Amino acid sequence: MIIDTHCHIWPDHIAPRVLAARPAGLDARFDGTVAGLTRTMDAAGIDRAMTLGIAGVAKNVERTNEFIGSVDRQRFIPFGTVHPGLPIDRNLRSLADNGIRGVKLHPLFQDLSLADPAVVELARALADADVTVITHAGAGGDERANDRGAPRHLRALLDAVPRLRLIACHYGGYHRLDEAEELVVGSRAVLETSWPPRLSDLDAARMRAIVAAHGADRMVFGSDWPMADPAAEIAAVRSWGLSPEEESAILGGTLAALLGLD
Repeated sequence: MIIDTHCHIWPDHIAPRVLAARPAGLDARFDGTVAGLTRTMDAAGIDRAMTLGIAGVAKNVERTNEFIGSVDRQRFIPFGTVHPGLPIDRNLRSLADNGIRGVKLHPLFQDLSLADPAVVELARALADADVTVITHAGAGGDERANDRGAPRHLRALLDAVPRLRLIACHYGGYHRLDEAEELVVGSRAVLETSWPPRLSDLDAARMRAIVAAHGADRMVFGSDWPMADPAAEIAAVRSWGLSPEEESAILGGTLAALLGLD
């Protein structure tokens, strides 16, 4: 089974506006809609995808979770949103009301820092509620935005909330891979593989070394759809020269075990 851990979707009427703004300075390869993701998955041989929703401001949390919670659970694994500007009980209620067991944090788009005490408090509540967290980590904006998701803050969050089940996008440090290798690789975080626009921009020998240091059983495949082509990203993982067992774990087995999927 192949599972894409990192797919952003928006309602049909919102997706064009979001993508026209070139999130994180990237040009979208696909349209950002549920139907578009389904077509991409079918073409790339992807069985299931984690669909991510992000509320940039607190007032949009409930509306975003209603949309994310409406996806077809046979193909999609909904990961909704929380925001430190909303009371913790309302964040948790919004997830529960929509049957959502995971959330995406995004330091760039939500203007939050992984070092903020309010984010740490929210992470503790999510861990207590057995909610899995996936977070952007590393660069992608101006210097202030880059710092909010810095690998050192990610590592501090892991240390502050030992019970937190955390998936770190981009190996824990988008365009800050040296720092991520020092602070995040080898930690208890689950590392996600996306590197938009092309995973093939990274050196295969370096990727093999990261897999060896961190363990394929704590790494998951993600494309960052619609900003990258999942078929090309799967081919990139397969070009690293991993063992069949390592490749299978990264492309789906690790996430299936983490989330208890069939």
